[in-house]
Amino acid sequence: MSAARASAAAGAIASAARGGLPRHVAIIMDGNGRWAKKRLLPRVAGHRAGVDAVRKVVRAAGEIGVEALTLYAFSSENWRRPQSEIADLMGLLRRYLLAELEELAQGGVQLRILGDLGRFDPELREMIEGAVARTASNEGMILAVALNYGAQDELVEAARALATDAAAGRIEPAAIDASAMEARLSTAGLPPLDLMIRTSGEKRLSNFLLWQAAYAELIFVDTLWPDFDRTALEAALADYARRERRYGGL
Repeated sequence: MSAARASAAAGAIASAARGGLPRHVAIIMDGNGRWAKKRLLPRVAGHRAGVDAVRKVVRAAGEIGVEALTLYAFSSENWRRPQSEIADLMGLLRRYLLAELEELAQGGVQLRILGDLGRFDPELREMIEGAVARTASNEGMILAVALNYGAQDELVEAARALATDAAAGRIEPAAIDASAMEARLSTAGLPPLDLMIRTSGEKRLSNFLLWQAAYAELIFVDTLWPDFDRTALEAALADYARRERRYGGL
């Protein structure tokens, strides 16, 4: 996409109405399996097509001017899937990093990981950590990828950290507030979540960014994730821009 078109798209969305352009967008990427089933293909074909959609949406979000994009790539519950499918997903993650890291680095994208990498193969974990280190000083869009992530676990860990600090006298219990909690979440340092999108027609959060989504706008679309592209993203951003966010006020 040309710089002129990217600027025009961002301007059209930003000027559409009240909400403007969201700083932080999160996406629950759902529907790879159904996409493949509709085409009589194996599930891995849907996951491969889903990776292509990730590539397109990451590029589009950066060009439009989104500050942070968070993608729900692999939940802590996904370990319950068949081992063959997990192996396929891990292989696709490796290939994505190998194919896209250079473009992310050169494009100024900063990669962050939400979740616990402890269950990942050491070689893959080293690859992920290397990609994070390679892009750490970038000052463009933040791409946060949730891997082995679950919001309830995140909240438990944050509460445990606060309890440990309080027991050690590093913080007074009365001083524990929303800011103290947010500082111990994996999203610390990211802009507040403005918009959460879920593809495939499902209408639930599935243990994703439960704290962060407290005042986020929610958009559920029927599009299966492999079919979600720049046009679909721009439509969601335009929907967001038309909304009036009152945060409980008038």
